[in-house]
Amino acid sequence: MKFNAACIQLNSRDNLMDNLAQAQHYISEAKSAGAELIITPENTALMVDSRVDYTNHRYTAAEHPALLSYQKQAKELDVWLVIGSMAVVVSHSNKLANRQFVIDNKGEIVTTYDKLHLFDVTLPHGEEYKESSRSVAGSSMALCTTPWGKLGLTICYDIRFPHLYRQLAKNGASFITIPSAFTKVTGEAHWQVLVRARAIETGCYIFAAAQTGVHPGDRHTYGHSLIVDPWGKILADGGREVGFIMAEIDPQMVVEIRQRIPSLQHDNPIFG
Repeated sequence: MKFNAACIQLNSRDNLMDNLAQAQHYISEAKSAGAELIITPENTALMVDSRVDYTNHRYTAAEHPALLSYQKQAKELDVWLVIGSMAVVVSHSNKLANRQFVIDNKGEIVTTYDKLHLFDVTLPHGEEYKESSRSVAGSSMALCTTPWGKLGLTICYDIRFPHLYRQLAKNGASFITIPSAFTKVTGEAHWQVLVRARAIETGCYIFAAAQTGVHPGDRHTYGHSLIVDPWGKILADGGREVGFIMAEIDPQMVVEIRQRIPSLQHDNPIFG
């Protein structure tokens, strides 16, 4: 059964309610254009200066005002909604989880995923990111069943760990999300080729919603949200502006591509 998927491209900043309004506007626009599954970027709810903590924005998932609003919107619009990620308090740590939420068209949370790989780096021009200073990594991969097939969940920096994507595909994923806040520098160098590679290697559709522009702390993100088919063809590219992209998705193509290149069945053990 074919369906329309959309990726929302945002410029999230340090005002939660402004970010919520921006995201909900484009979610409604995408639904009006025919989208049935809508994905938002990493850090949908908030992007603060990396030198500032989230002290004033510490919510559990159950009490997060943005999440409750997104659940209500998904139900009202009768749409499946993937919130790329939001920072939420975890009970076993004084840190936060960078968590993705899949919300069905009844407004119910179907599954969640905590980002497995945290991005700690100092770039040559001095821009610094240290996710581990405020976030705790997840411990397991996540998939969920949608009306169109299984959806695998990943977030941003996960894209550089291809074994995760291969395992998601082997566990039945036909589609994989990569909501991101990719830096402008690494985005220009690697974003498109990595997204296309993950699609080709897995025979999956990739939904890569992205942040774009300048954020607090002079953080620059690359934009270029992508929807890529299992052959590696880019079906839609969001460029650098906020808004949304959409493409028609044919789950049967996943079956056909994997028949043409059955590499998921051809693993051999590797001995060091």
